[in-house]
Amino acid sequence: MAEQKKILLVDFDDTICQSVFLKKVNDFLGTDYKIEQFKEYLIDSIVPEDRRKEFFASFFETDPYEKLPLIDGAKEALKKLSKKYDIYVCSSCVMLNSPKSSARLFSSKYEYLIKNLPFLDPKKFIFTSSKQLVKGDVIIDDYFSNLKGDIEQKFLFDSYHNKEKTEEELKARGVRRVKSWQEVCDILLNE
Repeated sequence: MAEQKKILLVDFDDTICQSVFLKKVNDFLGTDYKIEQFKEYLIDSIVPEDRRKEFFASFFETDPYEKLPLIDGAKEALKKLSKKYDIYVCSSCVMLNSPKSSARLFSSKYEYLIKNLPFLDPKKFIFTSSKQLVKGDVIIDDYFSNLKGDIEQKFLFDSYHNKEKTEEELKARGVRRVKSWQEVCDILLNE
């Protein structure tokens, strides 16, 4: 009888694919911001208050994920990891600054995953903002607040908004920082 695979929960935004908000903000404002210029999670907060409604109305003029690149090495790493782990993509689809506009993110993210990672099982795509309710053995996420609970291994995927998290903070929550998909593979495929 085959050994049951461990469950690997993988975040989507800023973990599998690059930030959708950076491109949309730059397109909307006519700017050329780089991800390294941000420290706060909500990149869209840079849009002036009096233009926010207009920004979120324009957000879905085209599919926000249509041409968004994968994070370097994500596809290859996930393909390798899928041989050892039962992979569930666990992503929030609620835009924090515009929850009412969020419904279209579900289909957009789903289509992106089907197109770019066709080897993953679409029945294992979980769209929720309450990630602490999803149980697994390993979790990889860029948002520190999502790395809670009694999951055996927790990895903080290095991103613009979590660089100031100290080793003490990570250690207190049992979290290990990873800076690339190659590093994830080096750890999880060599256990």
